Amino acid sequence: MRTVQCVKLGRELPGLDNPPIKGELGQRIFDNVSVQAWEMWREQATILINHYGLTMADPRAQEFMMMQMESFFFGEEATMPEGWTPPAQTSKGQRKK
Repeated sequence: MRTVQCVKLGRELPGLDNPPIKGELGQRIFDNVSVQAWEMWREQATILINHYGLTMADPRAQEFMMMQMESFFFGEEATMPEGWTPPAQTSKGQRKK
């Protein structure tokens, strides 16, 4: 299993198997983002899509999401606070209360 020094979580973690999207951004994510951080992005993306009522067939929505993705991983506020750990998960992927 390949590992990366995750830019989002600030530690070495398992990396993605393939670039998640085409192009330079996809390669940067592949090289610098862990599987765990990618899953965090997927949750964030769902929130953004639902909040703004985005239709991903719309090129403007796609561009917006690409900008949000780049900011999420590589923006100034991209790293998680020191000592941060993800919420505990149950076996079905639901957060424990």
